[in-house]
Amino acid sequence: MSNHPLVLNIYNWSSYIDPEILQEFEKRYQVKISYETFDTNDELYKKLHQANTKYDLVFPSDYMVSILAKEGYLQPINLTKIVNLKHINPKFLNQDFDINNQYSLPYQWGTMGIGYNIEKIGKIKTWSEIFNSHSKNKIALVNESRSMLGVILIYLGYNPNTSNSDEIAQAKNFLIRQKDLIESFSEKGEILLNQGIVALAVAWNGDILKYQTKNPNLDYVIPQEGSLIWIDNITLLKTSPHKALAEKFINFVFEPEISAKIANHTKYGSPNQTSVNKKLINLEDLNNPGIYPSPEIFNRLTYLKDVGEATKLYDQAWQEVLIKVGKL
Repeated sequence: MSNHPLVLNIYNWSSYIDPEILQEFEKRYQVKISYETFDTNDELYKKLHQANTKYDLVFPSDYMVSILAKEGYLQPINLTKIVNLKHINPKFLNQDFDINNQYSLPYQWGTMGIGYNIEKIGKIKTWSEIFNSHSKNKIALVNESRSMLGVILIYLGYNPNTSNSDEIAQAKNFLIRQKDLIESFSEKGEILLNQGIVALAVAWNGDILKYQTKNPNLDYVIPQEGSLIWIDNITLLKTSPHKALAEKFINFVFEPEISAKIANHTKYGSPNQTSVNKKLINLEDLNNPGIYPSPEIFNRLTYLKDVGEATKLYDQAWQEVLIKVGKL
């Protein structure tokens, strides 16, 4: 082997893989992995627009896959190379955002909901319990336009994929009215929750559940009114210098033992049905409704979709929220 091994360049969400897995792949294939992270889909999108990135694999959420594919950033994955695809639960395949999984394959899935401190506020079940005039509890929200406006739209009884400017404006104005309750728009609301700076954090389930293992006062709920479900996906950039190696990595993470190790680390749902069936995933996690919700709750979850031109309405509304609330 030469003194300069191949380098696979990966751009993934923060805290989203067990570092041992990267080392195992490097050892097995005698390569190096260069690993960078982002905190939101908006950040990923901006980064890919900036310059000639050297990434091979990036991990966008559902609606962002269709945007990146449409804008020519992605190349098709050769599914014949992904023999471990047989382990993936079909309900996470062939989604509207990428029919026939031409450009993407599911990596992890989860929900957006409410992380909260049981000791401070008791058990909660609904969005209305955290957004009401009697609440004095400070809230951390996520700084991501579609997700955050999406859950407010659900709370207001609308579709989180609406293109109706009046409905989007209602969600925006609702958030601005919560100004006194909002402590911050942060990608790390779970840290503020764990530190006791806020009693509530609208966040992704795994982020809260990772802290729950260290702090028994924390809990996570998918509100009864419904919420967002998402799939984060592995995609291959059109400019990838190492397509064959990238496809080996995709196949590698779909090995049931590897998928389980990822899920045990992240506390998110695994799309790998073999990992679930063989109970390779921690039983405590498999039995946690915050990770694997009941069919009744699952049916109240909605995927965000690419809303095309209406994306500008969400972006403008979100900028106004950030300026008027001023808690970045």
